[in-house]
Amino acid sequence: MISSRNKSLAAAAFVATTICGTINAFSTRCASSNHHHHISTTSTSLFSSTAQEQEQQLFYAAAGSPSVDMNKYNLPLPLCIENWTAVLQAETSMQSAGIFLKAKDSELFVDSLRFTIRRSGGLGLILTELAGGREDGVGITIIEEVVDGGNADGSGIQPGDSIVGLTVKKSISKGINVEEERVSVSTECLSYDATIEALMSLPEVVSDDDEVTLTVKRLRRQPKISVKLQYPPSDNLPDASIELFAGENLRRAMLTRGIKLNDKFAERFDSGGMGDCGADGTCATCVVSVGKGMDLLSPMKQQEEQILKTKPRWRMACKTVVGFGMTEGDLTIQLSPRQWEI
Repeated sequence: MISSRNKSLAAAAFVATTICGTINAFSTRCASSNHHHHISTTSTSLFSSTAQEQEQQLFYAAAGSPSVDMNKYNLPLPLCIENWTAVLQAETSMQSAGIFLKAKDSELFVDSLRFTIRRSGGLGLILTELAGGREDGVGITIIEEVVDGGNADGSGIQPGDSIVGLTVKKSISKGINVEEERVSVSTECLSYDATIEALMSLPEVVSDDDEVTLTVKRLRRQPKISVKLQYPPSDNLPDASIELFAGENLRRAMLTRGIKLNDKFAERFDSGGMGDCGADGTCATCVVSVGKGMDLLSPMKQQEEQILKTKPRWRMACKTVVGFGMTEGDLTIQLSPRQWEI
């Protein structure tokens, strides 16, 4: 368990130390149980920055690449403070063992972003420790503030982000040749002391053009799709409403919420038989008619397009992802559309 550290100070401490080859002022503040660390220089002239918010190459599994500005799903700092937590993860085929950041609320997700900024003059960030005080250095440290005019200002780094890694380039002379290597440090789930120690371990700044790439994790809310379900008139059932998250498969999501999809009037397009094909996209028993929100769905692939070429409003639920492109909005669908034609 990660506990919060309470470190009482008689007065704010001012410590001058060398980081990235320049003398930086670290002003330490205490507010209740949070520990803050100021990464900046005492000279505001060193904060001049022409940074613009940097474009991210993002991809969200079934939801694909975002077609919207993902910053619309960012959380304000107080909600980030409430919802950051950490979990011990056993080794899997996809991930090594370790302690990783996680969202407390299941309606939030953790995004990974990268930003490259100048190193000379410091990062221009104020960090705050949410949890720490352990001998092993484990904790949670996030960005409380992006300093106006600092190197990170305008880059897209946000309060509430947690720095999980930094990478710099280091030149090494080998005879008449100069080779360049990357030096990286990991800072995920570290206390502020351990985070600052990692920052100070980076190679010194050689020129004003030196840059550092920060990998940060950010809490975002999951885009939601409000779905209105309309049953065939013969079923004599009222309309129903469910809420789905972007990236969910429509068939699977409805089945897990108790919505029956097997259309008894469906014409199978495979070798025949009773019931559904198990989401292979061959029987069309899970087909639905989309009355509103077609733009929220994943595009058809060739097989589905061929099967449903005479029904432009129909989609196979088993081959449809809602909130494609990390979009959100309202979706209206008719279940068992062939029964509406009787």
